[in-house]
Amino acid sequence: MTRKIGFIVVSSSGHEDNFSATELMVHAPSVSGWRSTRLCSYPQQITIQLVERCRVRKLQLLAHQYLIPTKVEFHIGDTLPDASTPGLAGHFRRLGYVCLSDNEKTGFKARELKSIHVDAIGLYLRITFHRNHVNRYNLYNQVALVAINVLGDSLDGNVTLNLPPPHPSKCESISPLDDLAFDMYQDPEVAHIIRLLDQRKQDMVRQEKFELAKSLKQAIADLQKVGEHLARYDVEKRCAIEKEDYDLAKRKKEQMEEYRKTVYQQLEVHNLLDMATVSHWPLMAFLNPWNAKSSSTKDPPSLLPSPGHHSVVTKPHISSETNRRGRKSNLPQEPVPEPVTVTPKPTNQSATPCSHAALPRIDVSTTPSNVVPYDERPLPTLQRKDRPEEATPSPAEEHSDTQGSPYSSRTPGELEPLTEKAQREASLPIEVYGDGLVAGAYSKSWSHREDALLAVYKKLMEVLPATPKEELRKIIRAAVFLVKRGLPDKVSSVFQASLKLLRLLLSQLIPGLGLGRAEVAHCLEQTWPNLLARTGDSSSRIRATATAFIQEIAALKEVRVLQVIPSELVKPFKSNFPTRLAQSRTELLEKLLADLGTESSGFTLDNVMTFCTGALEHNASVVRELAVRIVLSMYQQHRNAVLSFLPANDAATRKNILYKNLFDSFARIDGRLVETQTQKKRDGQQDGQQEKEEIRSLQEQLAALKEISVGGAVNAIGISFNALFALCIFLYFSLCIFCGKKDESFTEDGLDLHYWKHCPMLRRCDECRQVVEIASLTEHLLGECESRSKFSQCPRCSEAVATDDLARHTQGPACNRKSPAVFS
Repeated sequence: MTRKIGFIVVSSSGHEDNFSATELMVHAPSVSGWRSTRLCSYPQQITIQLVERCRVRKLQLLAHQYLIPTKVEFHIGDTLPDASTPGLAGHFRRLGYVCLSDNEKTGFKARELKSIHVDAIGLYLRITFHRNHVNRYNLYNQVALVAINVLGDSLDGNVTLNLPPPHPSKCESISPLDDLAFDMYQDPEVAHIIRLLDQRKQDMVRQEKFELAKSLKQAIADLQKVGEHLARYDVEKRCAIEKEDYDLAKRKKEQMEEYRKTVYQQLEVHNLLDMATVSHWPLMAFLNPWNAKSSSTKDPPSLLPSPGHHSVVTKPHISSETNRRGRKSNLPQEPVPEPVTVTPKPTNQSATPCSHAALPRIDVSTTPSNVVPYDERPLPTLQRKDRPEEATPSPAEEHSDTQGSPYSSRTPGELEPLTEKAQREASLPIEVYGDGLVAGAYSKSWSHREDALLAVYKKLMEVLPATPKEELRKIIRAAVFLVKRGLPDKVSSVFQASLKLLRLLLSQLIPGLGLGRAEVAHCLEQTWPNLLARTGDSSSRIRATATAFIQEIAALKEVRVLQVIPSELVKPFKSNFPTRLAQSRTELLEKLLADLGTESSGFTLDNVMTFCTGALEHNASVVRELAVRIVLSMYQQHRNAVLSFLPANDAATRKNILYKNLFDSFARIDGRLVETQTQKKRDGQQDGQQEKEEIRSLQEQLAALKEISVGGAVNAIGISFNALFALCIFLYFSLCIFCGKKDESFTEDGLDLHYWKHCPMLRRCDECRQVVEIASLTEHLLGECESRSKFSQCPRCSEAVATDDLARHTQGPACNRKSPAVFS
C-alpha cells in the first residue's frame, strides 16, 4: 500500500535566517518551511534523502502565499552527483515540472497545494525552484516552500529502473492519515494518537470485531476535530507571544493543557488510549527521526512532530488537482470548537467498555467552565441522565425556578460564555446590558435568544426620559445591535421578538426621547439589510410578517421623512434575482406607492419606472405581472411620460405578448380602441367600399342591358340573372350557391366545410380528389382531371367510363342509350 515516506534534507542552495530547509522535515500546523535568501540567484535547489530506496508514487507541495516560484522541477536518483556507487546510476533522472499560480485571484491570502502523480524509483529527490512570481509583497524576489510530502511503496529485493506498468488504482489506496493536509492541520500529538487508533481499528476489522471497529472509527473522527482545535489554539498562543501578550499566551497554554488532559482522560476511561505510549512518543521522535522507517509498516507518524515557530495556519482541501482555501494568512481564525463526542445509545452491560461510548465524553462537573468551551460540554439532557435520581428536580421545581428573570435563576453552564470574538463585537451591549443578557442573545438555545430580546424590551420600557442623551444613545444603539443579530434568526419566535423590539425603537423610544433623525437613520441602516432579506424567506409566514412590518414602519413620520425605505426598494435587480425576494420587493413597492404616492415620498416616476423596466424582464411570471400592475398605475397618473421608459409601440415590440397586452391596456385607459379593433374597423371600411363599387358596376351593367335589342333579350336576361345571382352571393354570404341552403354558420370557412363534406350537389373526384359539381363530373373526367387519359366517353350513354371497362359497361344494364331531344 502506498504510504508516507520519511526523509531528511541533505543540502540546499541557501536559506534566510530562521527558515532553514530542515524545517521541511516537520509537518505541523505552525511550521515556517524553507525560504530562499533575499535577492538570490536562480534556480534554487533542495536535495532530500528518503529513509529507504523506494518507488515514489506521489509528491505533495504546499506553496507559500506570496513567495511563489513560477516553476518547480523534480529529479530522482540513487546517488548524489558527487558520489558514485557501483551498480547504480551516478546521476539524477528528470521527472518533470509543475507550474504554480501567481495567486493574484486570492489576494495572496491562500496557499496552493499541488499533488503530483509520478512513478519512479530512487533514494534521493532534488527539487529545483525557478524564478519567482513578481508581486507587491515579495520585495526581495524570494521563493519558499512550506511543506513537502513523499508517498510511495517499499521495494522488495533488488529492483531495476525498468518499472512495470503502473496499476490504475495504485495511487488511490493512500491512507488519509498519510496525506499532507492531515499533519498540517492536526496537533502532532493528537495525530499520533489517531494513527494508533487507526491501527487498532484495522486490527479489529481483521478480527471481525466490527462493533469495536465502528466505535474506533467514530472516536478517530472526533479526535480529528480535537486536533484541529488544539492546532488553532497553538497558533493563537504563538501569535500572542509574537505580540508580547503573555497573559493571553498563558491562558491559551492552560486552555490547551486542560483540554488535552480532559480528552486523554476520557480516552483512558473507555480503554481507547495508553498514556504511556503518548508520553514517550515525542521524545523518541525528536531523538531519532529515522524511527519512521522502522514503524512505517504499523504506524507512520510525522518525523518531527514538534511544531516550528510560525503564526500561519492553512487548511488546504486535498484533491488530485490544485486546491486553495481563501483564508487570511496573517490573522488566525477564531476557533469554533465542535462537540468532542457523541455518546451513543446504551448497549448491553456485557459489552466491552469500548462499545459503551464510541467517543470520550467531557465531564463538566470536574472541568472548570472557564477552561472548557461550551461546545465541548455534553447536552444538558445527558448531564441530568448521569445524576442520581434524587438530584433531578421535579417539573414543579423547574417551573418555579423560571418565573424570575430569564438569567437570574439559570443553572451554571446552561448559558455558554461568550467567546473573545463575541466579546469584541458586542462590547457596547455588554457594557449597557451586562454579560448575562448578551450571552443569552448569543446562545445556541433559541429560548435563551428570545428571552434576551424580551429582557431588552422590558428594560427599554423602563427607561426614564430624564436620562442623559448620550446614555440614551448608547442604550438605543446597543439594542439595535441585538435586533440586527436577531432578525436573521431561523426560529420564528426569535424573529418576532426582534420585530417587537425594533417596532418599539422606531415608533416610541427614539421619537419619544427626542433623539432625532440621526438615531432613526442609524437604526434603519443597521437593520434594513437583514429585514429585507427576510422578505425572501422560504417560509411564507415569515415573508408575510416581514413585508407587513416594513409597510408599517414605512408609514411612520420619522421614517418617512428620511425616504430610506423607498430608495432601497426601487433599486433595480437582474432577471435572475431570487424569485421570492423579487416578488416581495415588487409587492412592497406596489403597496407603498398606494400608501405614500410619488409626492415627497422618495418614489419618483424615474426611479419607479427604472425598477419596473428591470422587473418586466424577470424570469418569474409573478414578478412580471406585479411590475405590469405598477406600470399601469403609474400610467394613470403620468400618462405619456411613462412611455419614454418603454420600447416603441411597433410591430417588433408587439411580438412580445407582455408589451402587447401592456400597450393595449394603455389604450383602454385612454378610451381608445385597441390595435386589433382598429384594424378590424379599417378592414371593414375597405370591404364596404369594395361592395359599393361592385354594386355600382352591376347597376351600370343592368342599365346597359335594358338597351339591348329584343333578339338578345334571352341572353340579356341570362346575363343579368347571373350578375344579380353573383351579387346576392356577395351580399348574402350565408347562402350555398349550389344547393340553395341558408345557414348563419356559412362564413367563408363554414362554406368551405359545407362544400367539402355536406353539400349534396358536390362530390370529390375519385381520381384527383377535387370537389366538382355532380352535373359536370363527366366533363371533368374527360377534360380537366389529371387522370383523364384513363377515361373514354361511352357512345351510347355519353358518360365517362374507364377505358378498360368500356366494353363491359356498354353490355351492362348501367348503360342507358341517351334519348334524343323531343321538339314539339
